[in-house]
Amino acid sequence: MSTTITGTDQANDQWGLVLNEEQRVLFMEVIEESLRLQHRSHFFNWLQRGFQCLMAHEVVIVGVRGTERPSYDYEYLTSSRYFGDTQFDQVLHEADGLVSQAFEQWSRLGIPVFYHTEIPSQQNSHFAIEQIEAERMTASELKRFVVHGFGNEHSRIATLVMFGRLSSPINAQTAHLLELLMPHLHCAIEKVTANKCPSVLSTPARNGRVKPLSKRELEVLEWLQAGKTNWEIGSIMEISPLTIKNHVQNILRKMDVENRGQAASKALKMGLIARKQ
Repeated sequence: MSTTITGTDQANDQWGLVLNEEQRVLFMEVIEESLRLQHRSHFFNWLQRGFQCLMAHEVVIVGVRGTERPSYDYEYLTSSRYFGDTQFDQVLHEADGLVSQAFEQWSRLGIPVFYHTEIPSQQNSHFAIEQIEAERMTASELKRFVVHGFGNEHSRIATLVMFGRLSSPINAQTAHLLELLMPHLHCAIEKVTANKCPSVLSTPARNGRVKPLSKRELEVLEWLQAGKTNWEIGSIMEISPLTIKNHVQNILRKMDVENRGQAASKALKMGLIARKQ
């Protein structure tokens, strides 16, 4: 997949950019699905379906800021085993974090900004590219990434998003897709947060960071809330009771609770799961 930028041709492409038939169908499906999002547990699944086809990535960092607080609250979701809490803290370090600096750059430019180790820095009216040192990118485990946002200091809710370990090409078409997707992504984030708590997708840890729950763990939580035993959940999910026990232990640790009942109750209050009828 080429990442070559063709000079001024790319800068002028914005006037001729159109989605092909497959992209149009996917785009409409993504919008339609976003209207059905009700809980934080839905958000990750939404990003992994049609959205992934339009903006292929492995790591997402989301920042949310409301008028009642001056700073952004950040969380991450990842399908990569290489990106975790250590990298999350590193790239968001206030002084020299790579993603923190990228978000600041976006706030100045207001257009999608790609970060790459080989493509020279450049800017046009549609998107920008920042070339950074290979060592910094390697340490971040993001490979290459893009940032964009929605809203400003006057908005009731403003959002910032970083898509890392990006597989989509770095070009005007990808920037155009991100600009089309961003308003719907912003509305989806606003909808699932409902401005009720700083957490976007998961649960706060003791240090204020968030320990994201996996898709499996959220599914286990839903069955815990329904009162199912490990054996029953294992039968439903077609995995062993021992694996379910391990999932439960991870859930208790991440949610900072002592038992299954507390986990289910806390998840319901935070909107991570819906009450089963």
